[in-house]
Amino acid sequence: MAKSFLLAGGGTAGHVNPLLATAAELTSRGHRVTVLGTLEGLEQDLVPRSGLPLLVVPRVPMPRRPSGDLLRFPGRWRAAIAAAKDAIRATDADAVVGFGGYVSTPAYVAARRLGVPIVVHEGNARPGMANKLGARLTAHVAATFAHTPLPHAREVGLPLRSEITDLAATLADPQQRTDARAMARMTLGWPADAPVVLVTGGSQGAASLNAAVEGAVKTLVEHGIFVLHATGQDKSSGAQRALAALPRELQERYCVHEYLHDMPTALAAADAVACRSGAGTVAETTAMGIPALYVPLPHGNGEQALNAANAVQAGAAELMRDEDLTAQSLILAVERMVLDADVAQSMRAAAGTVGIADGAVRLADMIEAAAL
Repeated sequence: MAKSFLLAGGGTAGHVNPLLATAAELTSRGHRVTVLGTLEGLEQDLVPRSGLPLLVVPRVPMPRRPSGDLLRFPGRWRAAIAAAKDAIRATDADAVVGFGGYVSTPAYVAARRLGVPIVVHEGNARPGMANKLGARLTAHVAATFAHTPLPHAREVGLPLRSEITDLAATLADPQQRTDARAMARMTLGWPADAPVVLVTGGSQGAASLNAAVEGAVKTLVEHGIFVLHATGQDKSSGAQRALAALPRELQERYCVHEYLHDMPTALAAADAVACRSGAGTVAETTAMGIPALYVPLPHGNGEQALNAANAVQAGAAELMRDEDLTAQSLILAVERMVLDADVAQSMRAAAGTVGIADGAVRLADMIEAAAL
């Protein structure tokens, strides 16, 4: 029987993308899905684009130091909970599903007070404050990674976009994988059998990765490796200089973009990826069985290193500290993953033991069970 679900999350792509993937799976099963978000986060743009209705709550961060915001916080907090209650009632929600962030906290509290089942999904290996609270209010707790320290947590993987799950299924079949990789490389203008490394720091780019590639690219292309480099918005000047400095006959082996609009093609073409280790990146690369060099952000709470831990322990990836990343260390890691056939095969097989491509299906199953 069709149900109504209220999915709460927003602010960053790390919350919005798995929410939208889950919404797509639930909608495909005939359920009605509404998103609870804010007016400030990415959801205000991405959710309407996906065709889903968006209801909003005030964004109420907890003040970190004494200020006027601290005095105003109790009233704002009550208003956020009231708005979440209104959304639950308006949608007649059979369950509230939270993905973390500012939106999820009032949603969890409102659902608990109204007696509506709660489902929590934690994307990172180190949970945030919102999901730590939510996990204390329900036994329906899903996690991307097995070692996530939340009560009742069950590993379901990260809900991925349909084009990524479809590509993962294609790459899991040896013959289809060969054909897909050849087609992707030809789409990029390269030979079907070109050995390819994808380097990306995400939409914002990563200065250390960019600098390492700029120093390494001449050696890599001389050794026959084709380099697809996503530098991040307005961060391509150094890469363009490195491209111009290459011998003319080798320039075609180095492709520079500020942003890759067709990431599935880039991933299909890649023999290996060098990147940060955000939860989405780790989930996608392991699901598709792509050997990876993860270079976690050097600041923050260390969650990126934890996100990569399972893949590294399984042998599907290598981990390198940001301070250890140089042109030479990048060359050694990339050539090992791309040019050593035994290493590449071993890493792909290891990824198959930890990668989860059907996270949206598993989470949707949990949501339906919670709403019974």
